[in-house]
Amino acid sequence: MSAAGAVLPRPSVASGGGLGLLRQLLIALVCGGYAAGALLGWGSAELAMIMGDFGLSAAAFGAAVSCFWYSRTRFGRCRPAWTLFAVSSLMAGLGNGVWGWYEVVLDRPVPPMSLADFCFLLFAPPAIVGLLVLAKRPVNRAGWVCLGLDAWLIAGSLLTLCWSLALAHRGQLGEEGAGVARTALSLAYPLLDIVLVSMVLALHRSRTSVNRSSINTAIGALALTVVCDALFTLPVLREHYRSGEMLDAGWFAGSVLLGCAPWAAARSRAANRPSPAPPAPPVRPSSLSRPITGSLAALAPYLAVAVCTLGVLYNVLDGRPVDGTVIFTACAVVLALVVRQAIMLLDNLTLTHELAQKENHFRSLVQSSSDVIMIAAPTGVLRYVSPAASGVYGRDADELVGSELASLIHPEDLGAVLHEVRRFLASSPGEEPTTRIECRFRSGAGEWLNVESTVNRHHGGLILNSRDVTERVRLQAQLQHNAEHDPLTDLPNRALFTRRVRHALAGRRRTDVGTAVLYIDLDGFKAVNDTVGHQAGDELLVQAARRLQESVRSGSGDCAARLGGDEFAALIVGDGDDDPAARECRILEIADRLRVALSQPYRVEGGTEVRVAASIGVAFAEPGIGPGALMRNADLAMYRAKSAGKNRVELYAPQMQAEVARRAELATRLRTALNDGEFVLLHQPIAELGTGRIAALAAQPRWRSAQGILFTPAEFLRVAAGGRGDNGPEEAARAAELTRWMLQEAVEQAARRRQAGHPVPVSVRLPASRLVDRSMPPRSVETLLARYGLPSGSLILELTDSDPRVPLDELEHRLGALRRLGVRIALDGFGSGYAAIRALRRLPVDILKLDCGLVEGVVESSRLHKITSGLLRIAGDLGMQSVAEGVDLPEQIDALRAMGCTHAQGMAFSGPLDEHRLRRALVRGGFEVPRVEEPVLVGGALPVRPSGGGHGAVPHLAAPHGGRRPEAHTRTPLRSNTETPVPPT
Repeated sequence: MSAAGAVLPRPSVASGGGLGLLRQLLIALVCGGYAAGALLGWGSAELAMIMGDFGLSAAAFGAAVSCFWYSRTRFGRCRPAWTLFAVSSLMAGLGNGVWGWYEVVLDRPVPPMSLADFCFLLFAPPAIVGLLVLAKRPVNRAGWVCLGLDAWLIAGSLLTLCWSLALAHRGQLGEEGAGVARTALSLAYPLLDIVLVSMVLALHRSRTSVNRSSINTAIGALALTVVCDALFTLPVLREHYRSGEMLDAGWFAGSVLLGCAPWAAARSRAANRPSPAPPAPPVRPSSLSRPITGSLAALAPYLAVAVCTLGVLYNVLDGRPVDGTVIFTACAVVLALVVRQAIMLLDNLTLTHELAQKENHFRSLVQSSSDVIMIAAPTGVLRYVSPAASGVYGRDADELVGSELASLIHPEDLGAVLHEVRRFLASSPGEEPTTRIECRFRSGAGEWLNVESTVNRHHGGLILNSRDVTERVRLQAQLQHNAEHDPLTDLPNRALFTRRVRHALAGRRRTDVGTAVLYIDLDGFKAVNDTVGHQAGDELLVQAARRLQESVRSGSGDCAARLGGDEFAALIVGDGDDDPAARECRILEIADRLRVALSQPYRVEGGTEVRVAASIGVAFAEPGIGPGALMRNADLAMYRAKSAGKNRVELYAPQMQAEVARRAELATRLRTALNDGEFVLLHQPIAELGTGRIAALAAQPRWRSAQGILFTPAEFLRVAAGGRGDNGPEEAARAAELTRWMLQEAVEQAARRRQAGHPVPVSVRLPASRLVDRSMPPRSVETLLARYGLPSGSLILELTDSDPRVPLDELEHRLGALRRLGVRIALDGFGSGYAAIRALRRLPVDILKLDCGLVEGVVESSRLHKITSGLLRIAGDLGMQSVAEGVDLPEQIDALRAMGCTHAQGMAFSGPLDEHRLRRALVRGGFEVPRVEEPVLVGGALPVRPSGGGHGAVPHLAAPHGGRRPEAHTRTPLRSNTETPVPPT
């Protein structure tokens, strides 16, 4: 039982599982039950014979079937060994069966020489060969020689001992008259057992690591069988042996163990599957037993010589003459020991030389490494420091040896380092072989170096492979600073400012009430870039950032930042004032102080003095508001300040957000209208003042509402032309899309009218900025005219804006290309500013359209009369046609005609017409020119006329027979219908 318990693997409950433990208990119960039966005599002699003969035979046959089945179902280098073990067990089973046939079935003694003896004799050879298959094969010839010598040392010592105790007596009996075959058979059993035992011991010393549990179990089974065989050879036990005794219990246990041996590997693998397990202790019992096991293995040859000596001494002390066989065997064992030790000495010399070379190799690697390698004892004292410490730390290695590692680490980093080291040492080496720590290390000059160390375990202590990463840490810090700060002004950028606003809002306490964000934009900065240059603009931004940083409070949590371009921001942390009026007054004072500071003159490159203003929006933090919403509110307030005249401070109000939402809704409706085709194009006739003939048509877009009513999308067009600038590219794209649609629709309808016999030119309003930003290249206009077949002079482009930022050189080049295509150019809003005169001087213009502001007061104001008359005289001198826009009254027609104006557009002739009414007007050819009966008094009041009846409608078309409608002089004066008012939505 003790042998079985020693050989069977004992997986722990935590890692082995309950199934393997149950199998071990079952094997122990079977073997123990058999031993108990043998000890009690099985109750009867007949049952003892049956259990002693056929019970052993059944156990051996079971072991044979188990080993053979395992060898058939498994593959690998151990498969032949289990087949041989099956053959060995089969021989043992046959021998016990034959023995039982004589004793139980035939009921007579077993003959001195029977088939059972030969079966028992054939038990050992297959087992010996199987053990040779399982033995770890030496790597060289010397290893094979040592393995053979070890086997002979063990076999020779056992042979000497056994010969001295029993075998010599067996040989003498053979000499006295027992047959030679009987004597040889009696000697073959112990000799084969000796060989088997020697192989078992040799295999135990050089066993392979494959299927360790199975091999250990098989070795234990064979060892138990050999021990029982050795006891059976003793004359005392052999003479009194009866089947079913305790000696049979040993053979039975050996067969059972050999049958379970091949399946022990499967149970061991199942028990060792990865599973959550507690971390192993740093010191394990197996690590302490390894030196003891190695020492016993080294003493094994000397133990063999000691056994031989004991055999010789036993013969001498017993008074018997020293047998020649004992002397020969002992001498052979001693000679084998001398040869083996000589081989081992040469092998040790070779290994020592190789070890010295490897040690020198690794020592040179360690000493020449640029990293510092340190070995620290468990107490934290440095035992070894590589020479690289003088170059990295500026301290000699000998100076560091003996010092405590904790005294060299920065006090602020020491706690984190100790925590990481304790955690690392408490973890399992298999799960975490190394760890990495970063800390500051004191150099020889007293400075703190940033050090990165890789930590490994070493006999309870630590091995630290350290390198100086100070430059890397500084570079990381610099990169982090660059990522969070503006490269030009070194102020925090938007990301860092947003993070600080979030921190201020998240950490607000009672003293943080009144936190506000100021959004600042420099008015006129683009003009500085355009006039003085971008270098000067950069210098201005640097100076503005310096002024802003000096104006905010230092050490109070306030922060200034550059958000991009000429936009800045400031975070003002509250001072705990509970009075909202006082908080507002304080923040507005700070904002006004910033505005004044930023509006002071700047002296830039070359000593040039420039000025910019500052528009500032202020937003207070409210409960539950986020940093993004707070900054957006300040941004809205800033744009309100810019739209209200610039150079001022505006406080955020909730209606600003509502206005932004309304504008976003309008932009969405505009996008929907463009995509769904809700825009239609109306045309207002341009008539000759003298005859009323229709000379051209002015295309005007209208938006058709859901109720089918047409409105002038003035507000939509302003959104499309650009709003507060948040989505500038998107809005510009929508405005360009609307312009392209209007131009294409106007040309397409003009082509259809021309095919219907009405070749009237069409005039399309086009912003000059659209020509400059290449949204309307000349080639696209030419393609459009060619597609619809419009001849030269059928398209008039009206330039509607007078933005001074539009480059006239490029605009002149574009207009020249268009004129070469036959497109006529009209200058809209002439007389509204100096830009129109400047454009007239540079641009190739064919038609001048008087601004409606001049036409509206041309009858009442003598001053406007003179200005208008002069502008018309300029147009006539330049050979240009003139068109008066917004002509609503007959008096205006007479006055303009007297001044030399050639064409007019307004309600006096017709408002914007749809396609059906326009065709009717074109069929008639024109309108009747309204006449006034009273003389026109220039500079005085208009004659008072009674208001007519009806609905005050304006006649859009002439009478069918050319007569004048009687209500033409009794209507209320109306304004131009260039844009129909849009009712509130």
